[in-house]
Amino acid sequence: MSAGERTYLDYNATAPMRPEAADAVARTLWMPGNASSVHAEGRAARAAIETARAQVATLAGASPKNVIFTSGGTEANNAALAPSLRRVGEADAGVLFVGATEHVSVLAGHRFAAETVRVIPVDADGIVDLAWLDAELARRDERRVLVSIQVANNEIGVVQPIADAAAIVHAHGGLLHADAVQAAGKIPLDIAALGADALTLSAHKLGGPKGAGAIVLASDRIELGARLVRGGGQERGYRAGTENVAGIVGFGVAAEVAARDLDADMGRVRGLRDECEAAIRRRSPEAMIFGQDVVRLPNTLAFATPGLRAETALILFDLEGVAVSSGAACSSGKVRRSHVLEAMGVGPALSEGAIRVSFGWASTENDVGRFATAYEKLSESLHKRRANAA
Repeated sequence: MSAGERTYLDYNATAPMRPEAADAVARTLWMPGNASSVHAEGRAARAAIETARAQVATLAGASPKNVIFTSGGTEANNAALAPSLRRVGEADAGVLFVGATEHVSVLAGHRFAAETVRVIPVDADGIVDLAWLDAELARRDERRVLVSIQVANNEIGVVQPIADAAAIVHAHGGLLHADAVQAAGKIPLDIAALGADALTLSAHKLGGPKGAGAIVLASDRIELGARLVRGGGQERGYRAGTENVAGIVGFGVAAEVAARDLDADMGRVRGLRDECEAAIRRRSPEAMIFGQDVVRLPNTLAFATPGLRAETALILFDLEGVAVSSGAACSSGKVRRSHVLEAMGVGPALSEGAIRVSFGWASTENDVGRFATAYEKLSESLHKRRANAA
């Protein structure tokens, strides 16, 4: 590896910005108009936002009028997960059900009272227990519930059966929110096919800029009665504040490019992911690949090598010029035991060594080679320590 050369394999934390999106952001930064102004400059800013709204809607299989821009996925989840996410004319939801492996912006960011929240268990592969959910919903006296299940897990990449969950939730009169932040741009996403009533998205996970996200509603019949950010009438009154035009435009372009390249990229990054997995197995047959027996995002590989702690592995990978992570990148840089793996019943000995490798639009075969070389050095060091301790 030449001096200064790095291999970036942490796309699930944030993807490098796509050149098309970066160019669009740079151009838009020079636009002087406020999108709420009626003069020509304001109308130009408004037109740029509406173009992006259509691009994001296409990625999600939705209508542009049902896309609400936010500052990112966390705000989108915080705003959507409120009792007032409802069908027009219905009362607020009284109970929230959330999957045990949801992102922290769902588990800690919702706006329900703690005593009204139920956690949906998952199996050893991280798949939500739909039989449990069905039984619990059937036992409830009141019918207004909101259920939140992510499309794909950010740490291990496991894809949830959202359409099946939506059918169960709707049969009991509830609504389903699906956090699609990690899935968008990596697998096909269609809000109608999923049966979700609301999706949430983030620009920087698919090659757009940081600081832009969206709530996507299934139809005009779904509304957010209580606004998280109040003030002006922007975003149809759902989200006040002058729009981040450059971020929104970059989001739109990234969504358009991701949708255009989706089929080709899915097969390509799956191949890279599988090569990395094979390299791990050749060197450490005892390594655990999380979610290996169920559908995963094609770009995500989460594994643990017995005896190897994540803190040690991350430092050594970084010294070798390879950027990977120990899971979600939302804990102020701290390495801690994963609540996802804990919910799956993975013991501390393995979960404290979990490493996530995630690929994306700019990943190459060279990246796989550098990862494999770094992992070989890491495992050699581990084997020497074991031999000396024997």
